[in-house]
Amino acid sequence: MQVSKSLRFFLISSLVLIWIWTAAPSPAQVPQPLYVTHAIHDPNGTGKFYMGREIAQVMGPGGISWLDRPERKTEEMPNIVLDALNLKGNEVVVDFGAGSGYFSFLMAPKLNKGGKVLAVDLQDEMLSTIRQRARALKLSNVEVNKSSETDPNLPPQSVDLVLLVDVYHELSFPYEVMTKIRQALKPGGQVVFVEYRKEDPNVPIKEVHKTTVKQLQKEMAVVGLVPAKVIETLPLQHIEFFRKSE
Repeated sequence: MQVSKSLRFFLISSLVLIWIWTAAPSPAQVPQPLYVTHAIHDPNGTGKFYMGREIAQVMGPGGISWLDRPERKTEEMPNIVLDALNLKGNEVVVDFGAGSGYFSFLMAPKLNKGGKVLAVDLQDEMLSTIRQRARALKLSNVEVNKSSETDPNLPPQSVDLVLLVDVYHELSFPYEVMTKIRQALKPGGQVVFVEYRKEDPNVPIKEVHKTTVKQLQKEMAVVGLVPAKVIETLPLQHIEFFRKSE
């Protein structure tokens, strides 16, 4: 059957529009303006607010000793996080905001030759530390990847899982970064957040470095990520799984 040029153009245009509508959240969902600033704010915050939450100051290379502290094994129980990820071995896993690579080097031994860890960070000092440790440990499946404040620098549909441990609350441009992360997920891919419980006043962490389940779910909704499950077996943190919305 012959199809006219006008009809063919109409069909192609319709498919493109459908793809756009399903690939990104509706503009009506996106807060306007995205970010607001307040002169009076938490001294540990930046004064920049996103969807009612103040963005925290970024931990610099001076915090490596805190990230690598031996007490972390008992205070945060990273083994529970690793078990929750349920890695099969052949995944491409992103440790986003990797810092010193603490979780990168915990995940790497769980992967086989078909899998790898992409340790993504904004700070050159952190990436240099990860490179040095990967060489020292002779781990060839840990790769470093430099991000910008707005872009994780990950190709579309290239990763199976993105892990953010105690880092999301520090992102200067969370909407832009999480939109890019969503695009980087393969079909069936997941984003996993580990964040200190803001619901619990007894968690001994500065308030701007905590996040509630409700707040995180609200912020993920505008970038097209929906809750998959929440695990509450850690002593101080939530483990929150998200997937792409249909």
